[in-house]
Amino acid sequence: MVLAVLLFFAGLFLLYYGAEYLITGSSRLALSYGVRPLVIGMTIVAFATSMPEMMVSLFAAVRGSSDIAAGNIIGSNVANIGLILGVAALIAPLSVPAGTLKREVPYMIGASVLLYLLSIDGRLSFGNGLVLFLFLLVFLVYCLRNAREMGLEKEAPPEVVARESQARAKDVVFIIVGIVGLGVGAELMVRSALTIGRALGISELVLGMSVVALGTSLPELAASLMSAWKGEMDISIGNVIGSNIFNILFVLGVCPMVRPLTVDPSVLGFQYPVMLLFSVALIPLAYKRLVLDRPRGAVLLGGYLLFILLLFR
Repeated sequence: MVLAVLLFFAGLFLLYYGAEYLITGSSRLALSYGVRPLVIGMTIVAFATSMPEMMVSLFAAVRGSSDIAAGNIIGSNVANIGLILGVAALIAPLSVPAGTLKREVPYMIGASVLLYLLSIDGRLSFGNGLVLFLFLLVFLVYCLRNAREMGLEKEAPPEVVARESQARAKDVVFIIVGIVGLGVGAELMVRSALTIGRALGISELVLGMSVVALGTSLPELAASLMSAWKGEMDISIGNVIGSNIFNILFVLGVCPMVRPLTVDPSVLGFQYPVMLLFSVALIPLAYKRLVLDRPRGAVLLGGYLLFILLLFR
């Protein structure tokens, strides 16, 4: 049991730094080839921040632990809104761009509804995963086209491209180290979580939605809290919403194409609706003043803590 706990935290450590190395290396490498910063943010960084969830869910799916694979994503999405935005808003009120409420939040809600409809038969098949992944591609094309129309898609500065092109070998090493760290960390977390769950009599579903989900959300938590602390409020909101969309469409799109996932009936009656409720709650909480202030942050955080308590009831 003690060894399993140590391995879990070792896996957590590797996941966190693996994601950091992958984001840093891939972003700089893309920039060295003149890829626009906006494109990097919407594709490479978005994929990389979802890689902890991807690797853990993928390793769990291959091992036949569907509850951890699906529970990890649902729990991460609830944690992203309830815990991360809640705590960030308590640190400093978060401004919410009107465009985000009109475009990205509805897409996140739509992705959640689509996931529920595809899972209603208790299974996510190869075809279901393909549908989710195709909607991810549609979302990326839409975002890039919208940014181009608004004039936000600026070229990477030539001097930055020249500087980054001199460190491509280092960036490749960062990417390799990050991928290895994510792979090893995910394997350690899944193995140790299963051991801890069996020893304590906790189901894989509850473990996946609580401890494992919180662990894989650490990169988003760290990024959002630091952004809120520095006063960069837009980054906190965008990071969370983008992560939730990628968790559903990317992770639960790819994993069923590798191995079909079974969905526990209890998930359809409680955890899915809670995830959808947190997603929808962002609109009334932020719509009137376009800000998540401390009282609203407290509401989100309180809702997340209640969700965790109900999981372990």
